[in-house]
Amino acid sequence: MSQPDRTFPAEFLWGASTAAHQIEGNNVNSDWWEREYAAGTDLAEPSGDAADSFHRYPEDIALLADLGFNAYRFSIEWARIEPEDGYTSRASLQHYRRMIDTCHESGLTPIVTLYHFTNPRWFARGGGWRRADAVDRFARYTELVLPLLDDVEWVCTINEPNMVAMTRGEEGTEMAAAALPSPDAHLTQQLIAAHRRSRDILSQTPGVKSGWSVAGQAFHAAPGCDEEMRAYRYPREDIFLEAAAGDDYIGVQAYLRTFIGKDGPLPVPAGAETTLTGWEYFPPALEIAARHAWDLTGHAPILVTENGLATSDDSRRIDYTHDALAGLASAMDDGIDVRGYLHWSALDNYEWGSYDPTFGLIGWDKTTFERTPKPSAHWLGSVARTGVLHH
Repeated sequence: MSQPDRTFPAEFLWGASTAAHQIEGNNVNSDWWEREYAAGTDLAEPSGDAADSFHRYPEDIALLADLGFNAYRFSIEWARIEPEDGYTSRASLQHYRRMIDTCHESGLTPIVTLYHFTNPRWFARGGGWRRADAVDRFARYTELVLPLLDDVEWVCTINEPNMVAMTRGEEGTEMAAAALPSPDAHLTQQLIAAHRRSRDILSQTPGVKSGWSVAGQAFHAAPGCDEEMRAYRYPREDIFLEAAAGDDYIGVQAYLRTFIGKDGPLPVPAGAETTLTGWEYFPPALEIAARHAWDLTGHAPILVTENGLATSDDSRRIDYTHDALAGLASAMDDGIDVRGYLHWSALDNYEWGSYDPTFGLIGWDKTTFERTPKPSAHWLGSVARTGVLHH
């Protein structure tokens, strides 16, 4: 028997996400730029001009609107706003305000992330999130950007704090398909404190919904390893979800699943389809992550802030996204309050060391920067326009 079409609420947010460093280009005052151009760098290639979205954001926003989306999640870059400790770039603040205005003018709901992996050089050199004043510095940065957000409903304080804690706050990284490093417990507490301080400041603006986004791993226990799985998952995921209890929403980010055995993560099963990042192709990850976040946050409303896959076969992107959305609809049928779905990523982008993993709905020419929406962009845009996911 065929499955029925799924209909999403009329007010549902449909869009795509990006991060400043990954698409803007020439983010020269960030710690990542410094790492990219360091002698003997461990990275395959630098970000360089990226997709030149610092200049081309009006075109990107217009494209998303024309495709049928009604929301755009992007990050503002701390290293541009505070390129030196104590110096504020008014021009950079105005740049991001123009991005917000352009979203509104185009009929897109702006969803603004304050921190997406990259640090100002001065912050990193002083120890990054290990600094004794890290929470105060992030609070000061939140206060600097607060005036930009007077008509922004959705604000994400910190993107994937669990990944920041696992990479020691020294680098942004996408989730490895195998072992995740042991989180730094001190960094975890610093990030939770920074998030709460930031939310307190954001609450000064009426109408702002603030939260943070957590990377869900859809952890699975190998037979007889439930206890080991829970012990592995808690410091890497659950503590960050529990810290979001009482927030205005929780951002759910999901891509893959991870099996845990007696000695930790197991490799991707032999013969499983994998993506360009080496992760298992596993669309149910989104539904699993949403249900888990709902339970652990005490039923905070959910915004899917990232979901997608790196592939050169765009038809598999459509298949993956269709099945992920079908699972999300099932969770919603069970009463889970999901407010929107934001695909990762709007554009092919700099995946923390390489441009090879293509996550984008929209491709672009590395010489001319000409944008080309992929079939997946048109497909997902039509789901967004109609609110209907066909079987």
